[in-house]
Amino acid sequence: MDAEPAAVKEGAAQLRRVLVVDDEYGPRESIAYTLASSFSVETADRATEALKKIRDKHYHVVVLDIRMPEMDGIKALEELRKIDPHVSVIILTGYGMLSTAQQAMVRGANQYMRKPPDVTELIEAVRQQAEAAQLRRQQAKMSSDAIELSAALKREIDANQPQIWQARASVELVHDLNNPLTVVIGYSGLMLEEAHKLSQQSPELGKKIADYAVIVEKAAEYCHHLSENWRLASKKVSDFTEIDLVAIAREVKQVIFFGNSVVKITGADTAMIRGSRFEIMRVLQNLLKNSIEAGATRAVVDISTTGEKTLVTITDNGPGMDEDRIHRVSRGGFTSKENGMGLGLSICRHLTGAHGGTFAIESQPGLGTKVSLSFPALPKK
Repeated sequence: MDAEPAAVKEGAAQLRRVLVVDDEYGPRESIAYTLASSFSVETADRATEALKKIRDKHYHVVVLDIRMPEMDGIKALEELRKIDPHVSVIILTGYGMLSTAQQAMVRGANQYMRKPPDVTELIEAVRQQAEAAQLRRQQAKMSSDAIELSAALKREIDANQPQIWQARASVELVHDLNNPLTVVIGYSGLMLEEAHKLSQQSPELGKKIADYAVIVEKAAEYCHHLSENWRLASKKVSDFTEIDLVAIAREVKQVIFFGNSVVKITGADTAMIRGSRFEIMRVLQNLLKNSIEAGATRAVVDISTTGEKTLVTITDNGPGMDEDRIHRVSRGGFTSKENGMGLGLSICRHLTGAHGGTFAIESQPGLGTKVSLSFPALPKK
């Protein structure tokens, strides 16, 4: 499939591409004429012709009649999705075919409309679906770019000397940015879908969108801190303030792990130390991510304060590790994950030490893993 031209990628100032597929000349040309003033429109009178066009170039929206000879709209939709998972598909259905239209939604259509469609409703539906398709393409490209950047950095490290500080710090940055960036992308998609439903369903969805927006804002703030931390790393250390480890653990569960039920937080209601909120988030993010990706179905974060120390333990029921594996993962540069970099635990050890804390791992094959962190506690006021 041809790459999308730069002019089309720029979006609002360019006409979005629409493909109208209908075996009936009159309805097909009528819809094309209706949309031509606002979109760049092409037509096809058979599903096979439409699939050939879709293989050759990107479209933002395909308006697809459900009843056609040779290959009907349902089968065409299945084949279309194999070629382009991001294009928006609006199914046109005649009276009495509601169940077939619903079947099309299950197979990957984005919207259905009765035939012949209302002109105003059709133009607005195509506009919204074109925007949605553009966003999905941008999200896919961001994810692909992040994976490629990560892989490229790892190849560079492997080809040269892993001890070079700048290269290692760059990999650490990408490593820690991947999770919150995925959250930003995921929640922005959810916000878009909810926004489309809002006009047809309940005003209560407005609150749901607002909640998603808060999550996106927090994740974006986290990404900003990581990039700023990289930019200023050679100039100053992070500013330390009074922070609550319990509140941070809860925020990591909600923002980074979508409230994943695997993660449990127990112990004290509050535990104050002096440190960097975002760097403690990095520590907990990496430790919990390791547990979940290793296959743990339970990862308990227990927080307590004893005398002058605040203790944090992360205990999981994953596969565990032997002593040799613990030594290698603690040192950094070793990973069993296909796309991993082996830096997570070394990042955690470094950041814990920067907070005046200690870091220890206990693990046995088949018995899970326990990571223990200890920080200087703040005196109770």
